[in-house]
Amino acid sequence: MPGDMIKVSEDFWNIRGSYKIGGVIDVGTHVSLVRRANGRFVFLDAYTLSASVQAEIDDLTDGGEKVEAILNLHPFHTLHVRKMQKRFPRARLYGTARHLARFPELPWEEDHTEDAALHERYGGDFDFSVPRGVDFISANEKVHFSSVLALHRASATIHSDDTLMYIRMPAVMRLFGMSDAVGFHPTLVKALEKRAGAVRDFREWAEELIENWGGAKNLCAAHTAVLLDSENRGPAIQDRLRKALEKVDHTLQTHERKYG
Repeated sequence: MPGDMIKVSEDFWNIRGSYKIGGVIDVGTHVSLVRRANGRFVFLDAYTLSASVQAEIDDLTDGGEKVEAILNLHPFHTLHVRKMQKRFPRARLYGTARHLARFPELPWEEDHTEDAALHERYGGDFDFSVPRGVDFISANEKVHFSSVLALHRASATIHSDDTLMYIRMPAVMRLFGMSDAVGFHPTLVKALEKRAGAVRDFREWAEELIENWGGAKNLCAAHTAVLLDSENRGPAIQDRLRKALEKVDHTLQTHERKYG
């Protein structure tokens, strides 16, 4: 539910937020708070926190003093950037190239969150992955497929905006045989680069992710839900990711036939 703060592990919390399409349909959003091995905290993405969640975070972070950085990972998730920075003004502020262009007045750090330099800086705690073969910042502002995915190794948790989705079926739907599923964002078909080799690059990226992040136990997805190891009654995340890649095979083959 929007406003909930979910404890994924002793060092990882996911806060569920509200995002309404057309002001009516709430597809949700999220932000994660992670305690690094050095005892300091980083936020993955931004959200305007409720008073109750803010109080919980203040207790964890000494009133925000231990918040080291805010890492904005999705180029089109920008609604809460200003308020988040205002609430934690001493935290280092990182964003994608689009964040910096959209809010040039904010005190951004030089490295972008899609850059290898940023990934190396926080590599002691996280692995990062940027999809290949697709537009990272699409010219079509309705195409939100790409984001920087983050794996917090200590908690075996993937934080994903849009790129990976987890669909949790209501209990009544499960009675009719409909099961929960992990999938790629439906805008993949529009995000694929219109060039020869784009599908090959995307497949290689996805297969690397499945192999290298195969030990992941939890998945926090922006607009859908959280899949916790303690609640997972289905396949392991690695197997779910393999299935997700299989499901988009037709889309990939169609694109490859057209562009090579």
